[in-house]
Amino acid sequence: MRFLCLLCLLAVGTVATVFVLQNDQALTLTLFNRGVTAPVAAILGIVYALGMLTGWSLLGLLRRSFNAATDFRRREAANAR
Repeated sequence: MRFLCLLCLLAVGTVATVFVLQNDQALTLTLFNRGVTAPVAAILGIVYALGMLTGWSLLGLLRRSFNAATDFRRREAANAR
């Protein structure tokens, strides 16, 4: 199983490397009249990292909210003893 995971990791790494090497064009992003010019791979990497951070934050928020909403069951069980 570890060998299969290693092969998948190597395949993804190889595809990412080929993508970076073949897509060296500059891309300009404009937001609120400010522009940023960077290679396509750099922009995709930044967007991917920001997406991971916001996904983890949202998941943590939902988990804490769920735990707070269902905490009354633990309090009721503790009071019943």
